[in-house]
Amino acid sequence: MIKNLFVLGAMLLAAGNTTAQIFTAKQGGTNISFFSAAPLENIEAVNKSGSIVLNGRTGEFQLKISIINFKFKSALMEEHFNENYMETEKFPYSTFKGKFNEDVSNLPEGDNKVTITGKLEIHGVIKEVTISGIITKKGDLLTLKAKFKVLLSDYKIQVPSMYVKNIAETVDITFETVLEPHKKKD
Repeated sequence: MIKNLFVLGAMLLAAGNTTAQIFTAKQGGTNISFFSAAPLENIEAVNKSGSIVLNGRTGEFQLKISIINFKFKSALMEEHFNENYMETEKFPYSTFKGKFNEDVSNLPEGDNKVTITGKLEIHGVIKEVTISGIITKKGDLLTLKAKFKVLLSDYKIQVPSMYVKNIAETVDITFETVLEPHKKKD
């Protein structure tokens, strides 16, 4: 999929688009976290990486993250997450491929409310979703922020019966990334 993201970017550039219309995640500018409120212990993790491409002209957006890059406060919790719930060896990535419902080709400076509709893949299951968020334009940089919920059963993520009281059925996802114009490598 990473290969596909960069092939898409290369094709768009070859088709006559200027490099400023293709945006990629700024190094160190991505933060994806999830939070699950539970009676015994809240569960939260952060992933600070991802391959992201936005075609500013068409509004097409793609994201790919490595599940193993989610980091927890507890090493044991991280191990259970990867082995028992997300089955990371079998399903190493989560992806999103969609398109903004608004015209993002000429955003004004400041905050812009947006929605994006596309296919979210988690744990090998693909679902059509619409996510609301904000794109903040500041000069050449775009900051995309969104919060949404994921129902574990929608993605066939099973919680062992002995942990049902420990883990919420719905997980809160917070996404933020800083996008910059793609620069050709010499």
